[in-house]
Amino acid sequence: MPQYFSVFKDESKLDINYVPSRLPHRKLQLNLLEQFFRFAVESPGKMTQRVLILGKIGTGKTVLSQHFGLNAMKEAEKRNINLNYVHVNCRECKGSLFMILQRTILKFHPHFPRRGYSAEELLQALMQILDEENAYLILALDELEALILSEGSDPIYNLTRIQEERLKAPQRLSLICILRQPEYLEKLDPSTRSTLQRNVIHLKEYSKPQLEDILNDRVNLAFRQGTVSTQTMNLVAELAYSEGGNARYSIELLWRAGKYADASEMREVSPECVRKAAVSVYPVVRKDMISFLTLHEKLFLLGVARRFKQTDTAYMSMGEAEDAYAIVCEEYGEERRGHTQLWKYVKELSASGIIETKVSGEGQRGKTTLISLPRVPASDLEQELSRVLMKGGR
Repeated sequence: MPQYFSVFKDESKLDINYVPSRLPHRKLQLNLLEQFFRFAVESPGKMTQRVLILGKIGTGKTVLSQHFGLNAMKEAEKRNINLNYVHVNCRECKGSLFMILQRTILKFHPHFPRRGYSAEELLQALMQILDEENAYLILALDELEALILSEGSDPIYNLTRIQEERLKAPQRLSLICILRQPEYLEKLDPSTRSTLQRNVIHLKEYSKPQLEDILNDRVNLAFRQGTVSTQTMNLVAELAYSEGGNARYSIELLWRAGKYADASEMREVSPECVRKAAVSVYPVVRKDMISFLTLHEKLFLLGVARRFKQTDTAYMSMGEAEDAYAIVCEEYGEERRGHTQLWKYVKELSASGIIETKVSGEGQRGKTTLISLPRVPASDLEQELSRVLMKGGR
């Protein structure tokens, strides 16, 4: 029986949750974060900090924050400082401050009661835990737009102002807020917005050579020597650059191409493996993203997918999308939401990168929002949404 050969030596280095020890082309931003939080290891308790990281999908916002957090905890440990970095995805928490605080507290007390508290009480409980353990916390709120859309300014205001209620007590809670689109800041009240905008780190999309550098690092970590040629790596970088310099997509594409090579019992990841992977890997519409959508976001998106599947047009109007959504609601026995709520869904789905929007231009009467589905075949999206809804993904 022939021995199994894999092009991988450690495919976990291509996992979405892997935090590399080196961040190519993000040294300046990492240095900025370290400067903003120097007090955390030099004079803990004397002050608190809020930093906002802005950037499109795949620009390295999450990995930058996580890399900094791990380094900060190591440095604090050397100085016998109880500094904790906790990273919470607001979308996974359904935009709920209660769930965010609950997940944070469970990092300290895994058996903390999961019921019987309000969000305000959980915030007070968190501060009490930090006091009791003489601990300091940098809380990273990833995909902050989900929290803003769900609960507005109040949660962020409460998190940033909790220290003021504690008079002369040590300042223990700092924030890193991670956001894709700065437009969501306009939904905050002026006081909360100004608090977040004092320290902003903006990540630009990666260039093609920068993507090649990132991929080169991951190839060395994840693949056997000689199994990924420069030509193959360049093709992955080119495809990712065409999708807005999306490093996350490039890494996912590289992993899938390796899987095609293994499935074909090849000893090298060829450009053809990359092309096959590109058909099945969509830059931003991953299955985990669909599972985080609300029921009516799924129904609305299903209507959009079906309409595009039935027509050859690249865009549909907001009105056409609403009509398609109404048909889906009738099919699933759900009461349709109004125009204002649907507009919120469109903004949220656009922020997630699942759909794109633009305002209609010349040649059309009046102005309306046009919706496109540029990154995933409508038939594939319809199939995945139907599967999730069939399984009770509501």
